Amino acid sequence: MKRLIFLSMAACLLTGCGIYGKYSRPDMEIETQYRHAENTADTATIASLSWREFFTDTCLQALIEQGLQRNTDLQIAHLKVEEAEAVLMNARLSYLPALALSPEASVGRYVGNTSKTYHIAASASWELDIFGKNTSAKRGASAALDGSRDYAQAVRTRLIATIADSYYTLLMLDSQLNIGEQTLGNWEKSIHTLEALKRGGETNDAAVLQARANRMTLESAVLALRKSIADTENSLAALLALPSQRIARGAWSDTAFPESVSVGIPVQLLANRPDVRQAERNLAQAFYATNAARAAFYPTVTLSGTLGWTNNGGGTILNPGHWLLNAIGSLTQPLFNKGANIANLKIAVARQEEVKLQFRQSLLDAGKEVNDALVQCQTAKRQIELGEQQITTLHEAVRKTELLMRYSPTTYLEVLTAQQSLLDAQQKLSQYRFDNIQGFINLYHALGGGCL
Repeated sequence: MKRLIFLSMAACLLTGCGIYGKYSRPDMEIETQYRHAENTADTATIASLSWREFFTDTCLQALIEQGLQRNTDLQIAHLKVEEAEAVLMNARLSYLPALALSPEASVGRYVGNTSKTYHIAASASWELDIFGKNTSAKRGASAALDGSRDYAQAVRTRLIATIADSYYTLLMLDSQLNIGEQTLGNWEKSIHTLEALKRGGETNDAAVLQARANRMTLESAVLALRKSIADTENSLAALLALPSQRIARGAWSDTAFPESVSVGIPVQLLANRPDVRQAERNLAQAFYATNAARAAFYPTVTLSGTLGWTNNGGGTILNPGHWLLNAIGSLTQPLFNKGANIANLKIAVARQEEVKLQFRQSLLDAGKEVNDALVQCQTAKRQIELGEQQITTLHEAVRKTELLMRYSPTTYLEVLTAQQSLLDAQQKLSQYRFDNIQGFINLYHALGGGCL
């Protein structure tokens, strides 16, 4: 019997030694290149900066610290890491033998005699991992653990970027609100001026009514800005797992970001993104799942034994105590399982190809996000330059229109039009500056920044 088991094991080893191996990254055969990049040669990029170095606003830093400590999604991600660690520990313990203790005792009476028997035994069974079923399970669990850690990191980087985006949204809205309130004061002065001109016969009711209508429109816009500020504060507070409250913040004028960016070598940096790493971990996990499905076609070799002490040796009433020893080696070869193993292998292979495509797409999506952020930064930079020039021009237009009204037939409606154009340009410039900052935030996130 032993000889038969050893011969079967040797034959299976010769045929099955190549059914499992270690995962290696596949060749995606894609070239991820940045469009419109100012510099792609330097690997020391903004992604290498910690979030404290990139976001220097002290109020923002305090908010990010709160978010990292309190955010619900991040806490859940950390719990998922703990779950994956437990699964990996269970997979590692599968290499150890299973132990069991089974004590038994009985009392009987026969022809006036009382017999007491007892049986104390410890049993152990150990499945030999010849064909890599346990190894594949362990490596798959390890890949799943790494993937859960990458997921937690992805949640962390997204959280930092979202907090920063909300914070600078508040600063932009504050700036627009300040511009709107200042303009409201100017409109009040304009209305008083028009009423005085009307009394002097130099203008008519239409001009006064138009000015009042413009003021009402601006008042409505100011109310909308205040609502947007409250909504953004509430959203940011929920992100920090806090009740709705006012968010402490700095001034729009104190914001500072680099004038130009270095994005580094595409392939190297995209691989640093936690979501891309997670996609690859999923591929590795699917690879080991396929190996485990293949291993199901091969026999299972189990060693088991029992060691104990008993006083029941099969006698009628009572026997002296003695040791009990038993050792068994078994080999189980699956012959017919209703096609379940074949179906499971097909499912595993299809799943592996599916995850491979997802990994490839994650690289493409990452490259797209970087390109979008680069275009946003560069476009907003140029819009800021044009917006500043436009505001300078409109300031001069308002000044000269007011002079013309004093010394020429120019109506005050032309002054109001010039003031409205200046207001619109100031609001747009504030939006352009926010777009530029948002582009930096998106680029920082797209390159996998915020890891430290």
